[in-house]
Amino acid sequence: MTDYFEVLDRDGAARLGELRLSTPVRTPALLDDVLVDSGSQWTADQPTPEGDDDQLTILPHRSLPAGTREEVREAFATEAIDVDFPAAAVVSSESPHELGVDAYILSDASGFVGHGEGLTNAIINAKDTLPADTAVVLSGVATPLNVATLVYAGVDAFDAKLAKIKGSQGMYLTSDGEAFLEDLDELPCACPACQQPREEFSQADCIEHNVAALSAELRRVRERIRGGRLRDYIEGQARHDNWLTAAFREFDSQYSYLEARTTVVRNNELAAATSDSLRRVEIQRFADRVTSRYRNRFSNPLVLVPCSARKPYSDSQSHGQFHDVIAYRGHTVSMTSPIGVVPQELELTYPAQHYDSVVTGRWSEDEKEFVAAVLRRYLDRNNYSRVIAHVPDHGYRDIVERVDADSSLEFEYTVDGHPTDTDSLGNLAAALEGELKFGKRERQHNTVKAIADYQFGPDAGDDLFGDIEIRTTGRYPKLQVRDSDGEQLATMVPQYGMLAMTLKGADRWVDSDAPTKVVEIDGFVPHGSVLAPGVVEASESIRPGDEVVIRGPKAFGIGRAEMSGPEMVESTRGVASQVRHVSER
Repeated sequence: MTDYFEVLDRDGAARLGELRLSTPVRTPALLDDVLVDSGSQWTADQPTPEGDDDQLTILPHRSLPAGTREEVREAFATEAIDVDFPAAAVVSSESPHELGVDAYILSDASGFVGHGEGLTNAIINAKDTLPADTAVVLSGVATPLNVATLVYAGVDAFDAKLAKIKGSQGMYLTSDGEAFLEDLDELPCACPACQQPREEFSQADCIEHNVAALSAELRRVRERIRGGRLRDYIEGQARHDNWLTAAFREFDSQYSYLEARTTVVRNNELAAATSDSLRRVEIQRFADRVTSRYRNRFSNPLVLVPCSARKPYSDSQSHGQFHDVIAYRGHTVSMTSPIGVVPQELELTYPAQHYDSVVTGRWSEDEKEFVAAVLRRYLDRNNYSRVIAHVPDHGYRDIVERVDADSSLEFEYTVDGHPTDTDSLGNLAAALEGELKFGKRERQHNTVKAIADYQFGPDAGDDLFGDIEIRTTGRYPKLQVRDSDGEQLATMVPQYGMLAMTLKGADRWVDSDAPTKVVEIDGFVPHGSVLAPGVVEASESIRPGDEVVIRGPKAFGIGRAEMSGPEMVESTRGVASQVRHVSER
């Protein structure tokens, strides 16, 4: 638990927080000006410090290096001290333990920073063991080059010790590397220390510059977290050092760690510029849900089409031409890298309308393998009479043919040249000759059911809306779902292609067989938000951005989660969920 640290925003494992001292410190940040060390227990028994709200007091400790045997760590473990001021404890990443403080400093940071797998194991072990609402601090390791990746991993605060030491050694640091001063003809920085002539630049100036560069990088990282764009930055930033590239790839392999902390909806663009984008949580989660939750409800043939640069796809000129020919006689599914396959009902669902990829006309082997695997799983889950592949030769056809070779379905290829050429569109029309159109009502009903499947779980669309006579009102994409009495159950949110439930819809959700995400609260009626201290229990499957039912002895409501379910239960500060509608019991 914590009294002086609060998480304000999240971007995956990275967090924007506030250390609530008399002068608050916004994290991730450097803590040199506020950290006060009470001393090591190795040299002598240290008295309990007095502490105050102006500083973060490091309690008496025994630091142990990386690789210390477990029995030694246990024998010399620091014991908890009950204090009423902002405090930090020193623990090992190999055996972290809760000590009732606001922040934890990992004593063995110098042993794992610089090694991708070591960093991954250390941070995940610490984050899984220590309270979710406390800050993780690393000392003596931060540079302008590595600090963004360390924040991405889940670290909240640092000091500038290493930057100062390197400056004293004549090492000039930047966000893309380091160099000895004597090797630089010009100083590639505009900070105050670097404004003087090169020949007058001193060792003290180098220290000042290094600290300024590290502070500037942390400001950039904080702004990236606010915008939900840190991962986009990391994919480029980590390329400046091989171990950083290895580190974020190691974290990508820890899907459960990142997925539990990554929001399910955003409004901002997802930049997919490298092959590493295929391993992003948002990409993997979309592919998994499409192939394990979504179910096609149309009886028409599957029509595979290429994606478009314009999002949503239906707004593009090429897809407009496809639509005119298909005319609701086939079920349109777009193929794309890095998303995989996108059924027409989910073209607005995050990240399908939010990503932007580099278009070169060439597909890498990684992209082909990924999209082929997703398409194969998609076809295994859904029943189609046949497949019409209206895709060009460049990459797309190769992918489809790989799946075709393993499938019992009939595949027909209709592109002769470019998909929008007259002959190609004519072939597509001929392939659909005799197929019956599906109507507006079927299309809209299937869309809201498909979104429910994706959002809540397999068959949720039928569980929520299948055994009643629902009506859809409004114009796509702002569809409203109503029951036979005209009462609104849900609204489709076009910004990120999900459903927002009403209280009536929440009642039905709880009573249905659809997987329900519930936040159990204490005996109060929330207005605007539910704070973490008011949460009694929460579904473990809740992720930031999830639609959640909020209920307690005095209230029943519906809202959107601001943190994961486990974090809601563990935290003593912060907003657990926003509340959209609530009623008193």
